[in-house]
Amino acid sequence: MSGRAAPRRFPARKARLAGITRPVVVLGLVSLLADLSSEMVYPLIPLFVTGTLGAPALALGVVEGVAEGTANLTKMLSGRWADRAGSRKPFVVGGYALAALGKGVLALAPGWPVALGGRAFDRFGKGLRTAPRDAMLADFAEPRYRGRVFGFHRAMDTLGAVAGPLVALALIALLEDRLRLVIAIAVVPGVAAVVALRWLPERQADRAADARDGRRWSELPGRYYLLLGITVLFMLGNSSDAFLILRAENLGLTTAMVVLAYVAYNAVYAALSLPAGVISDRIPRAWLLVAGWAAFAAVYAGFALAGDGAAVWPLFVAYGAYMAMTEGVSKALVADMAPGPLRASAMGLFQGVAGLAALLSSVAAGLLWDQVGPSAPFYLGAACALAAAVALGVFVHAGAIHPPSAATQAGG
Repeated sequence: MSGRAAPRRFPARKARLAGITRPVVVLGLVSLLADLSSEMVYPLIPLFVTGTLGAPALALGVVEGVAEGTANLTKMLSGRWADRAGSRKPFVVGGYALAALGKGVLALAPGWPVALGGRAFDRFGKGLRTAPRDAMLADFAEPRYRGRVFGFHRAMDTLGAVAGPLVALALIALLEDRLRLVIAIAVVPGVAAVVALRWLPERQADRAADARDGRRWSELPGRYYLLLGITVLFMLGNSSDAFLILRAENLGLTTAMVVLAYVAYNAVYAALSLPAGVISDRIPRAWLLVAGWAAFAAVYAGFALAGDGAAVWPLFVAYGAYMAMTEGVSKALVADMAPGPLRASAMGLFQGVAGLAALLSSVAAGLLWDQVGPSAPFYLGAACALAAAVALGVFVHAGAIHPPSAATQAGG
């Protein structure tokens, strides 16, 4: 009998942590802090612009329309800028810093035009950082763990979305509805996110000469554009979550209950994002997108057919499951398809085009709500999602959308 003790093994822990490296954890923490900051502010913007600043509802529409348009257009360009520069981290740092600055400007705004500037700074920062950050996540992930890495990141990001509205509600009660002060406090976690980026390394590969060789969007593979086209079809029915909130109120929920239902949605989203990412590493990712879009179609059909507020709770829970199955998984799938030197460009183009389609969807949803009825936008969303799920399933089954070769995946 040997006198040596058997080596200690922790297989379960290693299995859970596999692929989640220190840079991935840093980016997750940064996103948690940044989303905590953003979600403290976002629910207060309508009250702040129309109440504190005394602006009309039209001004609120202009502020948020310009903000979201800025974010989506910047996403389309920032990835390309980062790839051409051969360095991604400065775009990430700059984006998070501009978002914190924008919230500070909003807190100090004497009128709605300055508030518009603050929101534009904030959303420009979001657009500037998103594609380069996602490309860095893909670079830090081994291909076999890429879904897990994006799932972990979405879980951390969404934890901030869970905490943000709750912290804002608590501060509103504590500070007696002084919204300007609550927005100013929200700058603190935004600044903390920027400080945390000092611990984020940048892989030398990101600065390689081939990242500056003039490659263009046209060099992305055909399966990437096929996936983008089907995603646009889906996004044309994916209107702003504000319509889910309006529908919940329309079905009889109080404002407090609507906020809690929104928190429940984010909690489910956070809890399921990592498991969904792990599953996407074990099966073709596109099949998880098909399942997620089918779930979206069922949720939107449920919102269209709902007769009272009791239906809102299970629908929001199912909506959180849809988000977990699609948000990080779609980013991992795009990363799989894109060569390393074009990865940020691919991310930015995909997110920007999809975001612009979602803006069109929100405009259409508003018209349908006013001219047809509250159920109409949800029938449109269910139809687009079902059509996109069927189309994607057909192309995946036919092999038109498939995992790239090992050589391509090794490019990151």
